[in-house]
Amino acid sequence: MSDWWRNAVIYQVYPRSYQDDSGDGVGDLPGITRRLPHIASLGVDCIWISPVFTSPQKDMGYDVSDYCDVDPLFGTLADFDTLIETAHGLDLKVITDQVLSHTSDQHPWFKESRVSRDNPRADWYVWADPLPDGSPPTNWHSHFGGPAWEFDPQRGQYYLHNFLAEQPDLNFHNPDVQDAILETCRFWLDRGLDGFRLDTVNYYVHDQKLRSNPPAQKGPQVMATDLYGMQDNIYNKNRPENLDFIERLRALTDAYDDIMMVGEVGDMGDRSIKLMGQYTEGKTRLHMAYSFAMLSPEFSADHFRTCIEGFQQGAPEGHPKWSFSNHDVPRHVSRWADHAVSDDAMARLAITMLMSFEGAIGIYQGEELGQTETELVYEELTDPPALRFWPGVKGRDGCRTPMVWEAEADNAGFSTGTPWLPVKPPQAARAVDTQDAPDSILAFYREAIATRKANPALQRGRTTFLTLPEPLLAFRREAEGQAITCIFNLSPTPQTLSLTGAATLMGAHHGDLTDNVLTLPGNGFARLDHAGEVRLSA
Repeated sequence: MSDWWRNAVIYQVYPRSYQDDSGDGVGDLPGITRRLPHIASLGVDCIWISPVFTSPQKDMGYDVSDYCDVDPLFGTLADFDTLIETAHGLDLKVITDQVLSHTSDQHPWFKESRVSRDNPRADWYVWADPLPDGSPPTNWHSHFGGPAWEFDPQRGQYYLHNFLAEQPDLNFHNPDVQDAILETCRFWLDRGLDGFRLDTVNYYVHDQKLRSNPPAQKGPQVMATDLYGMQDNIYNKNRPENLDFIERLRALTDAYDDIMMVGEVGDMGDRSIKLMGQYTEGKTRLHMAYSFAMLSPEFSADHFRTCIEGFQQGAPEGHPKWSFSNHDVPRHVSRWADHAVSDDAMARLAITMLMSFEGAIGIYQGEELGQTETELVYEELTDPPALRFWPGVKGRDGCRTPMVWEAEADNAGFSTGTPWLPVKPPQAARAVDTQDAPDSILAFYREAIATRKANPALQRGRTTFLTLPEPLLAFRREAEGQAITCIFNLSPTPQTLSLTGAATLMGAHHGDLTDNVLTLPGNGFARLDHAGEVRLSA
């Protein structure tokens, strides 16, 4: 087996928003297949496709009603097979989002489970009696607002849902549930899939004793409007038994060649880094994991260093995946705008920094265009949290608007119909067909990925951080006789450093090295190639 995933660059495709070939305003599998040459041209190794399974689409496909079929909205199983075959022909691996912690309430399993307390699937979901006063069994909150329990009058019991009420949680304490889920994963591996991105991988198992969570010790971890972050969520997720199922899933994937699993650790702060380590420890759990640690508004040298060093210390044999954007958070060019000289300057700084990190790297569609967050009004929203909590919560629609291909075409070339989310002028202006110039963001992304792949130190080198004052992030990576020191100015204010030792600038850079003085403009960056030891001082 190869470790192709270990230093891979993974490109996330959000199917609803990539390319609509049917003209119904929603992206589809034939559209993705048609655009695969664009993805391959970036130099990435793999594509991650967000859910395309049969679903009522209450949460944009993260509410699955059939794990073993494609929703007609996106195409057919034959379309999926064609996509995999075409991608493999372009040397691209394909992984899909597996939403295993919960199903749709329209899934046949749940429809049967809710009928009675003694049917064959009665224990396939998390059911519990009301407390004596009729209130929910625990104090657990849903991510999407309100209690994590919904009362069902057919059974006279509550069922657990960490997200929407239409997304009931499976009972992973039941071995029959685990067996059924493993069979659905086997279905896709048998079709030639190269692995899985596991949604909310630390949510599978709940506390069987149904203990209520204590208050959070450090204040809210996430948006306070849904109250979720006001608890220390130790009983509704992160249970030790969760790892037992992960090991069963790893054993399944190890029966195939070159399969990779990357888990989304749904947590924040230091705990998320520790969980990433725990979930990738040894060779019987996940191949790698990522958390929301780098998907947050935090943007400082100390933050990035803490994330990477925390993982190194917590899981010296584990493997991380780092991303700055995905379909759940505001695009990083906009999220970190307060630290930027301009959107383009932040886009260049961010990808150079990301491509210098140790581990696998994730890119979200449109990021390669320097895409910004779309400003939407209430009438344009589709995201459940935003619809419920507007204007306190803007939701995730702003990062999910369609990919832009041709600036002057209708809907920027995404669809001939009315798009499910609007394409607005600021986003259309960054279309692929406007970025042919050598100094475009698209060209810069291609160069950044190529530079990473051409240098052993950036691919496989261990990371040693250098201590410099904020806003300077600096670290050294070394492998196979090559040493590269990477320096980033995380502010719009110019910075100057003194260099001791012999070094040369390598690859794309935004700075100047003259007479052993390194000058970095706002959002400047440099990578120094050196044979001997070099020292930097601010």
